[in-house]
Amino acid sequence: METTLFTGGSGLLGKTMQEVFDGGALFPTSKVFNVTEFHSMYEFLNKLEREETSVSTLVHMAALTSPPKVEENSMLALETNIIGTANVVKLCHDRGIRLVYISTDYVFSGENAPYSEDDPVCPVNKYAVSKLGGECAVRLYDKHAIIRLSFGQNEFPYPAAYVDQWTSRLPVKEIVPKIIRIIKSDFLGTIHIGSKPRTVYDYAKSISPDKEIKEISIKDSKTKIPRDTSLNTTKFDTFVAGGW
Repeated sequence: METTLFTGGSGLLGKTMQEVFDGGALFPTSKVFNVTEFHSMYEFLNKLEREETSVSTLVHMAALTSPPKVEENSMLALETNIIGTANVVKLCHDRGIRLVYISTDYVFSGENAPYSEDDPVCPVNKYAVSKLGGECAVRLYDKHAIIRLSFGQNEFPYPAAYVDQWTSRLPVKEIVPKIIRIIKSDFLGTIHIGSKPRTVYDYAKSISPDKEIKEISIKDSKTKIPRDTSLNTTKFDTFVAGGW
């Protein structure tokens, strides 16, 4: 029996994915499938094979995703986002497993949006650097799909939102079905998923219209934030329409 395996099942994206993904999937905890410990992943797959189950696609969602926390502990981001991803790449290469890597719009500088898949990357903070490091590892393996996106909770959780940062962010309940379209296809390469460009403030009001949300500027952030990471999603729109 073939199955799809997900890392990062305990995060916001992973929990939502578990609720809606059908067709058979595994969401092992980091205790039994730790991306920073290659041996634990190797043994987990060996156990599956003894049970006559093989992984056809591995969706790598596990990551340290908080820019401020990465600034505070860049070595943890190195271990998880770069070395951990490299371990996953090696595992997939050794077993011939298709790899789907969840990346971020923050790999771009924020100065020339909206960004297409082939536009130059230029991260401006350490979190983005770590995710780009993961992308570099993934690109060494031909049987891969890289999905760049931005997502958040279904209700905006903060008291304020940036009026001068533009994004293609979607709430997690809307982004997950789009990710699944890629997972269940045979797509290989890099693809962008998201909404039409809008400010973070407009995004916040769109998902929490009754909440009082203050306007703030990215100039007030302690972490360097790209001004505009809006994504060109033409490639995904064409894919969904069946044009290729």
